Amino acid sequence: MKTDNVIRFDWAAKNIFRDKADFTILQSLVSAILGQEVTITELLESESNQQHEKDKFNRVDIKAKDSLGEIILIEVQQSDDLNFLKRILYSTAKTITEHISSGKDYENVKKVFSINILYFNLGMGADYLYHGQSELTGVHTGDRLVLGNGNFPNGLRMEAMNNIFPEYYVLRVSQYDESKEPTSDMDEWMLYLKVGYISPETRVPGLRAAKERLDILKMDPKERKRYDEYRFDRHYDENMLLAARYVGREEGLEEGLEKGREEERVVIARKMLEAGATPAFIKEVTGIEINC
Repeated sequence: MKTDNVIRFDWAAKNIFRDKADFTILQSLVSAILGQEVTITELLESESNQQHEKDKFNRVDIKAKDSLGEIILIEVQQSDDLNFLKRILYSTAKTITEHISSGKDYENVKKVFSINILYFNLGMGADYLYHGQSELTGVHTGDRLVLGNGNFPNGLRMEAMNNIFPEYYVLRVSQYDESKEPTSDMDEWMLYLKVGYISPETRVPGLRAAKERLDILKMDPKERKRYDEYRFDRHYDENMLLAARYVGREEGLEEGLEKGREEERVVIARKMLEAGATPAFIKEVTGIEINC
């Protein structure tokens, strides 16, 4: 069984990935997710990345800009959030408006990639990586509307929709099967995201850098103590959440069984009454009082 041999990504994202020297790690992850080479040039301020010690399950946000001027939002979410999809929609829209000054032409609207690393189960699906983007399709024909330069005379140009609309990526970490051997860069990243393990033989550039940068044994004693306490608290909170869900399921099951038993007694009582049994006898057998 593979166990963590480097600092976990959620901790590193909150406490370490702030220096330009570490951009290679982040851009390797983003490149694997997007399926194309990405160069991160700077990190931008993210107001929701709180640093409170008690903030064990707060989301961690990294806002970055790439060499094309596009904005990349990386969000790590630890616990369940019923409004998760609404929140990432709001975050994306807010980011777009933040990066276009009042009075500027809409040509300055930035493309946004929203990457969400989830440590809770969101919805149902067999994959661990999901991607979505807005498209305009014909209501009657089902074809996809494609915009080209031919739509605009006098040399005017319109960009393709896939270069404008935000793209959303959801990584369901718990869905990844860490018992299987990784067969891609993305698989190796998922193994690291889920259990904090990086193979000594990895050929993924960003993971090689991460293994060197995030070596637990290289932490100073004070930082190691904070990290160990974080891991303990996280495992404790995860177990508490699992226990709460289990108790809830058990209570729900017992409630369902009791409801089923009650319905069955009603059916039996009705049949006994139809067969001519006395109300007293029906009550004795089923516990249901018949008022004639």
